[in-house]
Amino acid sequence: MAVAHKSAISVGLIYVPVSLYKTTRNTAISFNQLCKDENGKYQRIKYQKLCPSCNSEVKSSDIIKGYEYEKGKYVTISNDELERIKSKSDKTIHVLHFAKMTDIDQLYYDKNYYIVPDRGGEKAFELLRQALLSQKKVAIAKTVMGTKEELIVLYPTKTDIIAKILFFQEEIQPAPTINKVSIDKNELEMAKTLINSMTDKFAPDHDEYQAKLHDAIQTKINGQEVVVADDSQPNSVIDLMSALQQSIDLANTQASNNMAS
Repeated sequence: MAVAHKSAISVGLIYVPVSLYKTTRNTAISFNQLCKDENGKYQRIKYQKLCPSCNSEVKSSDIIKGYEYEKGKYVTISNDELERIKSKSDKTIHVLHFAKMTDIDQLYYDKNYYIVPDRGGEKAFELLRQALLSQKKVAIAKTVMGTKEELIVLYPTKTDIIAKILFFQEEIQPAPTINKVSIDKNELEMAKTLINSMTDKFAPDHDEYQAKLHDAIQTKINGQEVVVADDSQPNSVIDLMSALQQSIDLANTQASNNMAS
């Protein structure tokens, strides 16, 4: 697994060199964009980076970063200059303070990284993990990744510390307005019953659509037609209480079948 980012956790006078690794990988099927040529053969579409002045292709090594401060006027900045402006605090995962795990709204979480201590930092890392976990607290920290400062939560688990990247307040959009409606007490109790009847231990599921997509691709490779999926839905509109009751009955039936099997 490739290292996504090299840094160090800084807590007071404690300094723990660490490496960050992505916690997820993309398993989605990717498609190429094609064009049918005059001979009826498919060719992949190519994207080229062209200079508008000389109309020639530009290599990645020749491309530099530029900021447009006025229309048509740019100031360029090199990767070396970007590194120069980073302080030691910028380059480290600098812990600002600690907080309760429940203090952070799930809306702020963006992406996750595994934090792995480098050689020599294992004991301080494990001490931090156990101390956080025992108090059910997280560390709130900041660091610079690339050209952006990131707000980070160091979240302890039974085996690891996860770096959870947070959105800043200004990045969160206000929620759309929802019309408030009154809920009948019986409807609420029925909804609670439905939730209880469908409550189970969490287990990450599989991507069923990707499996269907694999099958469809293999069907096309075999020279066959892709059949329409069976997606029959009831056409009649039923009232909420009836829908809740039918959902509860269905959940109970499925639970019974699972126990029997």
